[in-house]
Amino acid sequence: MLTLKAAGLLDLDTGEIVRPGIVRVDGDRIAGIGGAPEGDVIDLGDLILLPGLMDMEVNLLMGGRGETVAYSPVQDDPPLRMLRAVGNARRTLRAGFTTVRNLGLFVKTGGYLLDVALAKAIDAGWIDGPRIVPAGHAITPTGGHLDPTMFAAFAPGIMPLTLEEGIANGVDEVRKAVRYQIKHGAQLIKVCCSGGVMSHTGLPGAQHYSDEELLAIVDEAHRRGLKVAAHTHGAGAVKNAVLAGIDCIEHGFLIDDETIKLMLERGTWLVPTTFLADGMDVSKAAPELKAKAAEMFPRARESVRKAIDAGVKIAVGTDAPAIPHGKNASELVALTQRGMSELAVLRAATVNAAELIGVTDRGRLAEGLLADVIGVPGDPLADITVTQNVRFVMKGGKVFAG
Repeated sequence: MLTLKAAGLLDLDTGEIVRPGIVRVDGDRIAGIGGAPEGDVIDLGDLILLPGLMDMEVNLLMGGRGETVAYSPVQDDPPLRMLRAVGNARRTLRAGFTTVRNLGLFVKTGGYLLDVALAKAIDAGWIDGPRIVPAGHAITPTGGHLDPTMFAAFAPGIMPLTLEEGIANGVDEVRKAVRYQIKHGAQLIKVCCSGGVMSHTGLPGAQHYSDEELLAIVDEAHRRGLKVAAHTHGAGAVKNAVLAGIDCIEHGFLIDDETIKLMLERGTWLVPTTFLADGMDVSKAAPELKAKAAEMFPRARESVRKAIDAGVKIAVGTDAPAIPHGKNASELVALTQRGMSELAVLRAATVNAAELIGVTDRGRLAEGLLADVIGVPGDPLADITVTQNVRFVMKGGKVFAG
């Protein structure tokens, strides 16, 4: 038994800071909140305790030191990607994010689901990192946004991907691709439904898969108990994704009032990744991509404001490494700038995220839940930027920072 003692802790149910902050930990679980300290005491001084934060869109196998957009896709083999991911995972955990969804590999792996392997290594304690909900390979059509040839405009024959690596066309192939990911450990399915800001060709909002293909993807995943997350921008593509039963829309930069209304009716989640509109570095991108970003980012800011005002269910996600790994809390700050209250943002990064991934063992500081606890130097209800300066990190009762 040990006790964390701090200046206060956030009660997400009441929306208040409870003072002092006393969290008793036994093994990997919270044994109690408040009361007298028991066992060894970790005195955290003036820190405020929060439940571990969650990021619902990262790709730990991409980005990090030494990676380049142009050459890494064809130069980096799977072992190198895994080694780089170790650093990305460590930085993410030390930033206070104790759970993430890894949303879809789109690199050459020979069919190996690297994020599944990374999750197992973290769970086994071999390396430090957040709990990972892995999607395996993103499912995308030939030339779709998450076909990696779209990012570097490769010549024909350069780095072709297989069906097992997510490139699937037609109803039969998309069913097989989903089944392959599930067979090898994916815990959700990621699909590309439209173009993107960084696609070299095509409109960013254009729908990539047919309605029939989307229905087949959702059918295969839902029958096996998995949710489906969809990279989607265009209002029409989002609408058809929602009608197909997609559980969560990633980005949704171009959604309109009609689509927002439909998402509300269907209970569809939105992971808006809105900090991309402020902080994504496109300075080295091709001119046509810079122009696309200049057009889309202002519209993206407005779309998330409308979704917030309407009451769409929102969970925090960053799309790291589109912003650097370890800078994940920038998304929390951006969401307050779009009109969410600090409390609503913190819920989007904890209890909402837990609901999205279908777990009840985390997301709050409460007896019986996993001892995922972070400490920040101030009241996040008054200043959300304190989440960018996490001073203490515990995951499953083990201290990783502080």
